[in-house]
Amino acid sequence: MFKNVFGSGFLVRTAHVILTWVITLILFLHDTDLRKQEETGELTLPVLFVLLVLVSVLLYFAVSLMDPGFVLSDDCDLQFTLGIAEETQDMIPQTTKSIRLRRCGHCLVQQPMRSKHCQTCQHCVRRYDHHCPWIENCVGERNHRWFVLYLAVQLVVLLWGLYMAWSGFSHAPTWQLWLRTNGVLLGAAAVVAVLSLTVLLLLGSHLYLVSLNTTTWEFMSRHRISYLKHCGVDENPFDRGTLRNLWGFFCVWEPVVWEHVYFKQGNDPI
Repeated sequence: MFKNVFGSGFLVRTAHVILTWVITLILFLHDTDLRKQEETGELTLPVLFVLLVLVSVLLYFAVSLMDPGFVLSDDCDLQFTLGIAEETQDMIPQTTKSIRLRRCGHCLVQQPMRSKHCQTCQHCVRRYDHHCPWIENCVGERNHRWFVLYLAVQLVVLLWGLYMAWSGFSHAPTWQLWLRTNGVLLGAAAVVAVLSLTVLLLLGSHLYLVSLNTTTWEFMSRHRISYLKHCGVDENPFDRGTLRNLWGFFCVWEPVVWEHVYFKQGNDPI
């Protein structure tokens, strides 16, 4: 389920964790509301903040180390993923939409619908969304919902941290003295502000795409994807309505036979 902790993304993950806890430490060392409440013995909010930071770090590692849905060998993985045996493939109605299982030219496995080969991970990934350099892992069928959950928790932590940083700025008679007093906290607040905007945009875009039951790869490259090229600009063969799309994404944990959804024969989980 999880990849090697000491893989190629070790430095990225280490930098992320160090930056997270350094900024948290800065918020506690300066005269912010967190420190004031800690000094007065009101530990509820400081403890809650630290726990939320810890949860965000754990979710980060879970998403970054989790198998995003790698396609395995043909024999043990293809028919399970498709839910379609060779003798039943002829039963799929012949419509203007044609199904063609492609064999990956890199890892030499047949690709289920909505999968793509990642050049960085060197694997084909089911319901491929994108490869995220932030987590040094692909976002795919298995970890996409966890990635969205991580973004939501991270956004809460960042906005809370930004508010705490604002509460810690002290007054000074001159700008030079103010910068000398608040320089470190100002730098931390600037980093948190940039990250907050980035995470907000990422979370908003992913929730929008999830509500349409499409992926970043399909949204950006639909003109090059064989099963979408024939579709109109506003046509999405996987769209089952906003509520069903959201329910299927967040609440249905079993793999979905996307070929069935594509041909409107049914969308029952395997």
